[in-house]
Amino acid sequence: MVINLLNLFFPKVCLACDSHLTDNEAHICTSCRHDLPLTDFHFNSSNAVHKILYGRVRLEQATALLHFSKKGKVQQLMHNLKYRGHEVVGELLGNWLGEALKPSKQYKAIDLVIPVPLHKSKQRQRGYNQVDKFGKALASALDAEYKADVLIKPSATKTQVFKDRLMRSTSNTDSFKLSESYAISGKHILLVDDIITTGATIEACANTLFQAKDITLSVATMAITD
Repeated sequence: MVINLLNLFFPKVCLACDSHLTDNEAHICTSCRHDLPLTDFHFNSSNAVHKILYGRVRLEQATALLHFSKKGKVQQLMHNLKYRGHEVVGELLGNWLGEALKPSKQYKAIDLVIPVPLHKSKQRQRGYNQVDKFGKALASALDAEYKADVLIKPSATKTQVFKDRLMRSTSNTDSFKLSESYAISGKHILLVDDIITTGATIEACANTLFQAKDITLSVATMAITD
């Protein structure tokens, strides 16, 4: 009775389309679960993530779960994740991608999952790093360790997701620092982020991680811009 009253005054809505959820739906409606634009990149070693980073970052594997387009359902999911406190989106997408990657011998070889970090002021303002639960879900699925304290972002930058491609590509590359090179030496690392656009952030993180000895690097993101 109490739950019914709560749903009446505070109805649960889909985080991708804002439609009301039924009692047996959670976070994303059944229609959106079927309609979200999956990339299936993990079935194709020569995919768009690899192509964005080709010649810039030495990668073992690379994938993204969803295609991101302006005013689409994936944009709404990302907005709910980053700006409305719905961390569950990251966990949901991490579990989704994790199940897809489990059968892959290449991804099962991963030792560590490391998120692209936020500057401490932005994380304090938001209350969380939107990539954390995504990365933790992937680490759990792949029997890997999750380490959020390896990469540090010393300066704050504005989000570039909603800038056009030219503005993103001409922006200054983010700079990162490595806190524990000894802790990742000799490891196969999965670097995770929310959205890949020009690849500048991933490239900057990769260059920092490669300061450690004998690492192998793979990349996984929630989405890739069209």
